[in-house]
Amino acid sequence: MTDRIIFFGTEAFSADALRALIAAKFSVVAVVTKPDQPKGRGHKLTEPLVKTIAREHDIPVWQPTKLADVAEQITSLQPVAGVLVSYGKIIPQSIIDLFTPGIINVHPSLLPRYRGPSPIEAAIMHRDNQTGVTIMQLSAAMDAGPIYAQRIIPLDHTETKPALYATLSRIGNQLLIDTLPDILSGALTPTPQNDADATYCSLLSKQDGLLDPADLTAVQAEARVRAFLGFPRTRLPFGNQTLIITRAHVSKTAETPLSVQFSDGNYLIPNELIAPSGKTMPAEAFLRGHSP
Repeated sequence: MTDRIIFFGTEAFSADALRALIAAKFSVVAVVTKPDQPKGRGHKLTEPLVKTIAREHDIPVWQPTKLADVAEQITSLQPVAGVLVSYGKIIPQSIIDLFTPGIINVHPSLLPRYRGPSPIEAAIMHRDNQTGVTIMQLSAAMDAGPIYAQRIIPLDHTETKPALYATLSRIGNQLLIDTLPDILSGALTPTPQNDADATYCSLLSKQDGLLDPADLTAVQAEARVRAFLGFPRTRLPFGNQTLIITRAHVSKTAETPLSVQFSDGNYLIPNELIAPSGKTMPAEAFLRGHSP
């Protein structure tokens, strides 16, 4: 076995994991991340945060357009293990096979539930009573690899996407640090998933944030408000405007002019919103200056 790691990651979830590995004194010998991307109004090329962290610690950074482009570099470092957290691309089996004991993945759900790219949003949206983090061995099939360890946390249906992301990131990083030595030494072997129990979540789009009162109950709409904070964000019409709802509650009665009745007869009552001006404000403050 090996104690050297190549880290794959791009998103904020990845950056937290990379910091945790470095702080725990694991030997990260390279970081693989996506190419720099144009961001903001000026479309300035911006590097992924994991790249910034890696350079701060003098860790080589590879940003291939195709992973095959770094196969030779990976081979030159063998034997080496892989750790992948929110990289954002499918890893082909030919790349997975270059690693010993493979690529270890941190996935923020209780696999095989919610295989796919939006498991945190799915757990909130479906009002699950629990979720968690899975440490698994990556396979070419999406999130289908065998499981090393899981950590369960209860949900109380008040969670928001940013808060649950932070919680699962913290728990997942600790679970990775706790299990990685035994994984790398071969003392811990993974258990295959039961594919018959698998459920899937999809990549979210802006369209998912439109709350349709005819198709959703008020409780389902409120769950989406919490699940979709940040992106794709939930939107409701108000007169000839569209409001982004950032906090809401459910009521049996129409409490304010912003109340919207849903398919179950109950109302979604916005408590906080982003006005067309782009300013976030309490709903009552918005109503003082606007009328339907």
